[in-house]
Amino acid sequence: MINWFEIPVTDFERAKKFYEAILDCEIKQGGFGAWKMGLFPSDTGMVSGALICGKGYEPSPVGALVYFNGNPDLSVNLARVEAAGGKVTVPKSQISPEIGYWACVQDTEGNRIAFHSQG
Repeated sequence: MINWFEIPVTDFERAKKFYEAILDCEIKQGGFGAWKMGLFPSDTGMVSGALICGKGYEPSPVGALVYFNGNPDLSVNLARVEAAGGKVTVPKSQISPEIGYWACVQDTEGNRIAFHSQG
């Protein structure tokens, strides 16, 4: 049901560096009117989203929680968080043997995000 998400940021370049570091990807800069956007990579037909900076977008540690795919083991992503300026708020924890693991992170902007992996 989900086809797009936006993560609000106040310092676009800082946030872009953070997400590129923890996700080991390139975020392409774009824009939409007065908003600056950083587009997460995605395959055609897959859910994706963007970092977004501009009026009406305020980072927050509460609200909807976006989970990034951390497969095969989210520990790899978590190991990059603090060096990139973020904070691990919930360490890797097993949900169940069938569902896998999750962890929660605070990004450089104050947003709460999460990771999920099977291992």
